[in-house]
Amino acid sequence: MNSILRKSILGIAGLTVAGGLAAGPLNHDTTTPVRDTAVTTQAAKLDTAALIPHGVQGTQSHIDLDDEQTANVKAIIAATKKAGMDERAAVVSIATALQESKLENLGHLGDRNDHDSLGLFQQRPSSGWGTVEQITDPEYSTTAFLKGLKQVDGWQDMPLTKAAQTVQVSAYPDHYAQWEQQAADLVAEHWNS
Repeated sequence: MNSILRKSILGIAGLTVAGGLAAGPLNHDTTTPVRDTAVTTQAAKLDTAALIPHGVQGTQSHIDLDDEQTANVKAIIAATKKAGMDERAAVVSIATALQESKLENLGHLGDRNDHDSLGLFQQRPSSGWGTVEQITDPEYSTTAFLKGLKQVDGWQDMPLTKAAQTVQVSAYPDHYAQWEQQAADLVAEHWNS
């Protein structure tokens, strides 16, 4: 009987401690101001609907990004800002890089390579995009892509796939469209970070 009583008391004490921990820390610092993270997060994020003015075209694809790919997203956004272009230009750039390289800064892939295509945008030195060193630099390759985009009259009013295709001249012109939602989500997440 003594052991049953002892187990019951220990069980009640355990529930009390667990309940207290679940309710919050015992020694919390009340001098630290509490931030409304929902408001802060909302203010920092962009509206993805505004980043996709024509709506998405077709079935959308999505890949999970690793640290290198996320760093390349941030490099594209930084280069876009440096070029004085807006969030929509970043969406077009990121969607293009998602299609061309899955946001991986690709070197020469041997037989799997499309001619001499390299980098995030699969630009070709033989087509005048720059040297191998230049087009495998995320800032340079993004700036080169954006320079081409700026030369497309009315790119801001075009569906993403048409704007990207006009710059890239791909054998698969409609494939850029599948990345528009993920590109807009990435710009919304990282533009203000």
